[in-house]
Amino acid sequence: MGPGALEEVLKGLPNLYRKELLVGYDSSDDAAVWKITDDIATIQTVDFFTPIVDDPYTFGQIAAANALSDVYAMGGEPKLAMNLLCVPGCLDSAVIREILRGGHDKACEAGCVIAGGHTIQDEEPKYGLCVTGFVHPDKVLKNVGAKPGDVLILTKAIGTGVLTTGVKAGMVSEADCKVLCESMATLNARCGKDVAAAENVHACTDITGFGLLGHAFEMASGSDVTIRLHTKDIPYLPGAVDLAEIGIIPAGAYRNMDHVESETLILDSAEQAHADLCADPQTSGGLLVALPEADAKVLLAKLKEHTPVAAIVGVVEEKGDKSLILE
Repeated sequence: MGPGALEEVLKGLPNLYRKELLVGYDSSDDAAVWKITDDIATIQTVDFFTPIVDDPYTFGQIAAANALSDVYAMGGEPKLAMNLLCVPGCLDSAVIREILRGGHDKACEAGCVIAGGHTIQDEEPKYGLCVTGFVHPDKVLKNVGAKPGDVLILTKAIGTGVLTTGVKAGMVSEADCKVLCESMATLNARCGKDVAAAENVHACTDITGFGLLGHAFEMASGSDVTIRLHTKDIPYLPGAVDLAEIGIIPAGAYRNMDHVESETLILDSAEQAHADLCADPQTSGGLLVALPEADAKVLLAKLKEHTPVAAIVGVVEEKGDKSLILE
């Protein structure tokens, strides 16, 4: 499904309204938020997928980091998780253990307890987490609320979909593959804390399956603004541009582009490879943050202390004919 597609599927289905539900699925946000008290709200999210790397331990780390990211994107801290595991009956128990160990180690790094889970038999392995986090009700970050004059910070380089496609074809060097896996397995914890502590953050989301373009579209359409992305300022993972230039593009990128095509203007100044990478579906991508320029410079300096690739990648403008502009 493309950005916003779930809301169309769910439209008209009966649902309870409760004032305690601060964030639901109506805004295509990263997780649900439920107010418990005046000082405590819980963030609930779930994510799992098929292996994108051969090593089971690395796969477990990446899947866990990806699931935990939604909590950081909403300004919270993950505290409790449950494993979701689908495995073929023929899969060796040692491999299963390595997947779970990878997820367990990443959760421990996040200070999050894995307290069990659920396993079913399936033809293809799948792994992820259902995660509960906590945040103050007044400090919830949403993917809507960006304002004209804001600038956009991206905290991780993009290109994971293109590179994992290239890995399968044996077209990615060992060095570039290492950088790729390290990026996907890196928690958004420190970035999330910096963003949560920053002044005047108007919107925040993490970049996952819909790609930078799809998640920027959700932010733009939900905020009733136009987002202009400076494609030459976007950080790309090593090797990603080279692969995109020769057409190594995953099918998901074309689906993402198709979904937002009518609302996207691609200027001649944007190279085709960069435009393709903006639509590239990401696994465990970084945070995309909208805030005023002066505050963004302060936040960016803080982020670069531990995340050198973080960069200002675009601006928010008054709503125009299109929701997105690539230049």
